[in-house]
Amino acid sequence: MAEEKKGKFNTKILLVEDDKMLADMYITKFSKEGLKVIRAEDGAAGLEIAKKEKPDLVLLDIIMPKLDGFAVLKELKSDPQMGNTHILLLTNLGQSEDVEKGRQLGADDYFIKANHTPAEIVEKVKYLLTKKIKQ
Repeated sequence: MAEEKKGKFNTKILLVEDDKMLADMYITKFSKEGLKVIRAEDGAAGLEIAKKEKPDLVLLDIIMPKLDGFAVLKELKSDPQMGNTHILLLTNLGQSEDVEKGRQLGADDYFIKANHTPAEIVEKVKYLLTKKIKQ
């Protein structure tokens, strides 16, 4: 199921996160910054929504039901229509091999949830969206 909040910018962020409380916190933070957020509750829904909505940026958890974040990342990066979409992994997996795997699969960045505040994530997203607009 997708939840959507409208913002004042023409950018779309897809948040693929199975933890409702955490997702709601991020949606609130992004909405306060005027950014539109679409939420997917699992990897399969995230993949489907990403291909349909063509978001500017995807925040992607790794450990999720139905399809894990690595599989979603790999699929999105292999889709020519999604090639310019920024994808940030936002997860609790902090092992160096997980970080390396995410980068090898094409993630633009890798954030360990416990090490970053939502405000830091919002700032990174705003930076990447600004960078994308200038390209």
